[in-house]
Amino acid sequence: MDFDLSEEHRLIQQTARRVARDVIAPRAAEVDATGEYPEDYYQAFKEADLLGITLPADVGGTEAGTLALAIAVEEVAKFDCSAGLMLLLSSLSTHTVKFFGTDEQKQSYMGPVARGEKKAAFCLTEPDAGSDVANLQTRARRDGDEYVINGQKCYISGGPNADQVVVFAKTDPADPRTLNAFIVETDMPGFEVTSIDRKLGVRGVPTGVLTFDEVRVPAANIVGGQEGLGMRAPLATLNSLRPVVGARGVGLAQGAANYALEFAKERRAFGGPLTDLQAIQMKFAEMAIDIEAARMLVYQGSWMVDQGRYGPEHGHMLSVAKAFATEAANRVASEALQVLGGQGYMMDHPLERHYRDARQLMIVEGTSEIQRLVISRALMQGNLAYA
Repeated sequence: MDFDLSEEHRLIQQTARRVARDVIAPRAAEVDATGEYPEDYYQAFKEADLLGITLPADVGGTEAGTLALAIAVEEVAKFDCSAGLMLLLSSLSTHTVKFFGTDEQKQSYMGPVARGEKKAAFCLTEPDAGSDVANLQTRARRDGDEYVINGQKCYISGGPNADQVVVFAKTDPADPRTLNAFIVETDMPGFEVTSIDRKLGVRGVPTGVLTFDEVRVPAANIVGGQEGLGMRAPLATLNSLRPVVGARGVGLAQGAANYALEFAKERRAFGGPLTDLQAIQMKFAEMAIDIEAARMLVYQGSWMVDQGRYGPEHGHMLSVAKAFATEAANRVASEALQVLGGQGYMMDHPLERHYRDARQLMIVEGTSEIQRLVISRALMQGNLAYA
């Protein structure tokens, strides 16, 4: 069992680290304060070939894999969790087509995302159906050579500035077996960004409500070319990227811990630096334990996805990675802020931003509660056993 990164992975890590330090770190506080989408981040990712890390080479991607994406996300999230989400979205918005699309759909939809020509979004969550994917109500009815889509999606990361989206809809709202995915260009009549959310954190990537009002798409835009995807499409897409959500947490935790440590080395109290105090030392030891354990689970989960192991029978380990790493990020961000005391609560330091950003991670792409349901079900069914 080799735990060393490959040369390709190290090169991607170095590239992402350079972008993080040169482009993201100087702008992170401003992006959070203004809530404006950081186009300079996006262009830097494009120039560094980081947008198509998990996408095939024949559409313009680098085909480096999920572990490579997790490594890149980890590096940029040290300074801004929004930057980690931007990289994640390049895969979340395309994996449904990658796994189930036709060759033509892969070229026309995935290619522009991989090359940084178009931004895309993954449209699943609805106002009355968040974690309850089987209960989605967005409808697509067949009308000759077109499908007509009606419904509303909410909390769609990157949706307000997307050029194209994959939207999930049923031909029969009462039957989850009729769930399918459709490619929609956002300039099609009937598509509207109804509202943009006001968020606690991760403000650099807008989320919002997207409305589909009699949106007509060619029948060729149904992912896979025909009906019949069902629940396997959204679940495979989400499973394949759950470890990468965890990577956002690993990066955030490292950024928070490192900032607090540098502060504690300089801050003097009781006759010496804070780092001389055993209570502070114990905090940093706990942070390190959380970070190292989370990274191992995230890398293992990402490796599993690269081996094609992201089906229902493997989902519990991907859920373990996502749940532990995102909750570890919250613990580390909280303790790092505590080290700074009153100063940590102020916007003069990045820790209050890390603290706010971390809270999102336990909700997106399956809440911590949903991850525990997946894990407990695997235990009950014997897919996860310790005997």
